[in-house]
This record gives sequence, structure tokens and C-alpha cells, in this order.
Amino acid sequence: MAEAERIIGTPDTPDADRDGQDRDIQDRDQRDRDGREPAGADGTTEEAERPRGRRRIAVLFAVAAFAYLLDLVSKMIVVAKLEHHEPIEIVGDWLRFEAIRNAGAAFGFGEAFTVIFTVIAAAVIVVIFRLARKLYSLPWAIALGLLLGGALGNLTDRIFRSPGVFEGAVVDFIAPKHFAVFNLADSAIVCGGILIVLLSFRGLDPDGTVHKD
Repeated sequence: MAEAERIIGTPDTPDADRDGQDRDIQDRDQRDRDGREPAGADGTTEEAERPRGRRRIAVLFAVAAFAYLLDLVSKMIVVAKLEHHEPIEIVGDWLRFEAIRNAGAAFGFGEAFTVIFTVIAAAVIVVIFRLARKLYSLPWAIALGLLLGGALGNLTDRIFRSPGVFEGAVVDFIAPKHFAVFNLADSAIVCGGILIVLLSFRGLDPDGTVHKD
């Protein structure tokens, strides 16, 4: 009997072959949709996504560095050229540059809680660093980068400017008509926050997955 089975051989299994082909097609479709390797029992998904995650983290820190340096340079120029001088009108009375020292939060709110706002800014930075470990979404990388750069910009003022460490006044200089004076760090924080709200409404998570409520 065993000899007969050896001679005849194992019959073809077209259904199994067809199932394998279907799985290959589904895997290719998944890669085309989200740019990542499909999950497998051997753990290859994590290995395939790791370089992609590193690229997103690089984008986050690049955006953060750009926002931070732009804010830092603008404040240095304002302190050196504009502080203790007359405001500069940019668009008539509608927009002008005016150096203001702000001990409160963004846009001049809550000047009595400088230390609290400093702690909040530091906590935001820690949370962003923790989220970065599971970041696979480019829009989220940009949004978190803006938040990180803006938070670092204002936190630098809180630590190093007078009247003292963790109580320093932030340099604001963008003064629209009938609106609070703010700086580029505030703008980065607001833009990052708006982008996060939009991404949340679309159901896009930081890890790149999309969910529908």
C-alpha cells in the first residue's frame, strides 16, 4: 500500500493553491493601501514597520526643530531690535510688531499661573516623546512636531528669561488689531492642535490605523 502511494504520489490540491493565491492578492492590496507589510505569525510586520516608524519620528523632530529655531531667532531679533522701541506697523493698524513680555499662557491669558503653565508645557513635551515611540502617521508627525516645537519655544523663555527660572516671561510680538499679542511658538501650538482635531475627526490614529465610530 505504501509503495502504491509512493508511485501514485499526492494528488493535486487546486483549492489550497487557489486559497494561497487569494491570500497573496489580499496581502498586496493591503501593502498598496497603507504602505506596510501585513501581519504574520513570524513577527515580520514589526520588522517591516520599524524603518517607517523611524522616518515618521525623524519628520516629527525635524518639524519641531524648525518651529523651535524659527521662534527662537524671531524672539532674539525682537528683543534686540524692537524691545523699548515704538511698534512697527506691518499692515496699517490691523497688524503690527510690538515687543511684549507675557508671564501668562498663550495669547496673554492667566498671568498669575506662570509656574503652572511651565509644568503643563513640560508635561506636554513628555507626552509627545512617549507617543513618538508608536508613531506611524505622517500627518500626526507634523502635528506633534508643531506642538513640540512651540512648547519648547515658550518653555525656553520660562526657564531662561527674567524674572527667574520657571517664572520667566515669554516674548510676544505679533499684535493683530483687537486681538491678543502672541508669538510664533503660540502659532505652532495652535496649528498643531487644529491639525490633531481634524485628524481625530477623520479617525486617524498616531499609529496609522483608521477607525470609524
